[in-house]
Amino acid sequence: MGFQQGLSGLNVTAKNLEVIGHNIANANTYGNKASRAEFSDMYANAMNGAGANNIGIGVTLAAVAQQFTQGNITATESPLDLAVNGSGFFQVTDGKSPNTYTRNGQFKIDKDGFIVNNQQLKLMGYPADGQGVIQPGLAKPLQLPTGGIAPAATTEIAMEVNLDSRAKSTEQAAGAAAIDFTDPKTYNNATSVTVYDAKGQDVALTYYFQKATVTTDTTTTPPTTTGADLWRVYVTANGQPLAGTSALPEPSLTVQFDPNGGSPTFTPAPVAPATNPTLDIPASVNGAGAPTLAISGVEMDFSRMTQYGANFGVTDLKQDGYAPGQLSGVTIEDNGVIMARYSNGQSKPAGQIEIANFRNVQGLLPMGGNGWQRSFASGDPIVGVPGDGNLGLLRAGALEESNVDLTGELVNMITAQRIYQANAQTIKAEDQLLQTIVNLR
Repeated sequence: MGFQQGLSGLNVTAKNLEVIGHNIANANTYGNKASRAEFSDMYANAMNGAGANNIGIGVTLAAVAQQFTQGNITATESPLDLAVNGSGFFQVTDGKSPNTYTRNGQFKIDKDGFIVNNQQLKLMGYPADGQGVIQPGLAKPLQLPTGGIAPAATTEIAMEVNLDSRAKSTEQAAGAAAIDFTDPKTYNNATSVTVYDAKGQDVALTYYFQKATVTTDTTTTPPTTTGADLWRVYVTANGQPLAGTSALPEPSLTVQFDPNGGSPTFTPAPVAPATNPTLDIPASVNGAGAPTLAISGVEMDFSRMTQYGANFGVTDLKQDGYAPGQLSGVTIEDNGVIMARYSNGQSKPAGQIEIANFRNVQGLLPMGGNGWQRSFASGDPIVGVPGDGNLGLLRAGALEESNVDLTGELVNMITAQRIYQANAQTIKAEDQLLQTIVNLR
């Protein structure tokens, strides 16, 4: 009698219900991938020995295949939550066992500064050196720095400013001090910038712009004009003039514009190989009363300085020095670069996350804890940084939800239940037939 068919149907349907139950149980598990039970029929004879009327002997579970489709990405509050938008897996390790691959990006910092998941497996990637340069090569567990960032002395100041060509000259008469920094009538405009010495101590640098007096010498033929489109720039560091003395300050440089108000030239002119004038800032005492170090050879990029018929305005003013700072946080970019942010406003790379992909993701071995390991069927991992080749990009502060379709799973459960009942009915019918035969007299 054909109990085999109904019995095999009951067995595989029960396993199908287990797969469905597992999917439903993990509908809220980040990085989880839904599974699907796949079946195949069974025959007693090989194809070349089977007759035309050969009847199958039931069904078997051919495979439980995971579906590696993209799950929805949802934003979270943690900057260390990561989601892969596209293909690829995070690589995590305990340092002893083979690497584990996961789509679950719930990462945290352990007591040693390593980025770990809930199983305390360490995230893999490329470290950065002390200057913030990524060191590609063999991936290692990523460890965030704990120390601060060293200061850097100012080497360049860039200024974009317009000097009003309509302004009157404020140059003082002969015999008087060229400028009085406490008297705004002796200069046209002023602006300030904070620079830093080798210790990261701040130095308040102030620029005073004074338009020169235009004079015409009629004793020459033709008459010669001096002072047209000429500005003198006085610079003080912590209130002390860089040129001259406090009583008789001198300009640090003069700026000559062409008649159209552009193309500034400077005196003293840059000394090759420099392309911009340089400034030597002497040692002084800052506002906190601390003695500051001398800063030599600061390049002044004033190439975007103009003299047009518009109000004085500084549209860009920056310098490249900074004070020391302590680590204040990290951010992770789309390409996996981990940027360390410091209290002085600076940031530099602390590492880069490496992700992996496989030619046959269906061949990965599920290990639990939202992780898989490679197998012979999956092939070797294809590694790279996010965004390279066919690897997806990262989303920081977000997680990938399970790709389980809960509505579809509930419908599948109803279908599986009906199939289970139908297989039970075939066994019941076979039993009734057997009973009838037994009762023959």
